Amino acid sequence: MAQPQFAYQVQHRQGRVRAGELITPHGRVETPVFMPVATQATVKSLTPEEALAAGAQMVLCNAYHLYLRPGVSLVDKLGGLHRFMGWPRPILTDSGGFQAFSLGALRKVDDAGIQFRSHLDGSLHHFTPELATRNQEGLGADIIMCFDQCIAYGSSKEEVRQAMERTHRWARLCHQAHAASSRAEAQALFGIVQGGTFPDLRAESAAAITRIPFPGYAIGGLAVGEDKAQMYQITQQVTDLLPQDKPRYLMGVGSPEDLVESVARGVDMFDCVLPTRVARNGAVFTRQGRVDITARRFAEVDAPLEADCDCYTCCNFTTAYLWHLFRAKELLCLRLASIHNLRFILRLMAQMRQAILGDRFEEFRREFLDAYRPTDEAVRQAQKEKWLKARGG
Repeated sequence: MAQPQFAYQVQHRQGRVRAGELITPHGRVETPVFMPVATQATVKSLTPEEALAAGAQMVLCNAYHLYLRPGVSLVDKLGGLHRFMGWPRPILTDSGGFQAFSLGALRKVDDAGIQFRSHLDGSLHHFTPELATRNQEGLGADIIMCFDQCIAYGSSKEEVRQAMERTHRWARLCHQAHAASSRAEAQALFGIVQGGTFPDLRAESAAAITRIPFPGYAIGGLAVGEDKAQMYQITQQVTDLLPQDKPRYLMGVGSPEDLVESVARGVDMFDCVLPTRVARNGAVFTRQGRVDITARRFAEVDAPLEADCDCYTCCNFTTAYLWHLFRAKELLCLRLASIHNLRFILRLMAQMRQAILGDRFEEFRREFLDAYRPTDEAVRQAQKEKWLKARGG
């Protein structure tokens, strides 16, 4: 009997926490897993070899951006995303729903889909659930996402309900379109649970989305402005409502403390631009927290960023050298900081997996959180709002 092109198996449980394995057409992925974001078919400033060396098993590409440039038909003609970007491992694409959400005044949402103007040239486009599905099929990703409506934090309950119900209708249309596609067997389509920070809406959404037999389920609409306590509460609520035998994907989350806390709540998959985005601004991860490498106190540090880090940056360069590169605005600083941050996150995921397999996750979680100092909540919220505003402008 032929092996399935997509499958998921839980290999070990420790309470809510799981270690598992995804089988995809482009290889196996050990979970919990973090997917570096390759927005425009590249992890910014890194080669595929560097991303692989950092421990990346799978990357996320952005269907909205690739639809606008260079175009889905061109990527398909040239052999699909894997060949186009030289990435041999699995790829997940998002549908474009979050990008449409972040466009602000440039988009208009109705039951048929999302109409928007390109942030590149102002041209008018209209995404429907069917088109969003066909776009991702054409890109050739291993896992593709349903088209959904993400809604801003602080919206009224009625607005959140309307967006949630629209997401449910679109999920059914995406599932029907994908089931009829000749590429259905080679790609897995995941459904997305919405409902904002309203527990009753989240329960309703989880029930509606899991009635559709998707091979995996995502939690959307978090990390968009709510505080961490709310995010953790909703994450745990939804994972408890999702099938035990299918992967759970928390979209857009990548802070180290959030990864640990979300794995503790039963999440298997993550993606976020955070590790590489903050790296390009001089913020690097350490076991004690995030630090600003451009600060004067690092100018004479004749040691790597982290003594026990095995990334290319820490194995070959001092902290003082990285400080110098940022102060001199040399392009190499972007690569070296990104390599370190990516390796920090991917190593953290591997360490959590080993802790789960060894029945010592709670000990690992406690030790990590005791040592790690998260970014101040007010600063984090301000940075998030600034980023979302920039995306919408």
